[in-house]
Amino acid sequence: MPQINVTIDGKSYRMACAEGEEAHLAALAASFDARVAEMRKAFGEIGDMRLQVMAALTQADELTDVRRRFAELETETVALRATVAAADAEQAAAEARIAEGLTRAAERVERLANGLSAG
Repeated sequence: MPQINVTIDGKSYRMACAEGEEAHLAALAASFDARVAEMRKAFGEIGDMRLQVMAALTQADELTDVRRRFAELETETVALRATVAAADAEQAAAEARIAEGLTRAAERVERLANGLSAG
């Protein structure tokens, strides 16, 4: 199992990850480190652990918002698919009515043509 070193808030941590996930884990750590630095800039020196907890909670809050929005989009997608399916069904029915009308019109024209040629 691969291991990488990441730095968060000036401290180095050796982390294990799945094969091929090294860059992803490094990016996550860098993102978290940036969030801790942001918190430190906003709140000053309030303690390393407190800053890390605040950064983690901020990211957890953002994740919760993203999950909520994703669920809303999934619901909206289901509704839109139902609307499209209904519109497709309506269009198919309209096309069937048009085809039936054209068939009846063609039959009538044929009857009229036969009547004229017989007469």
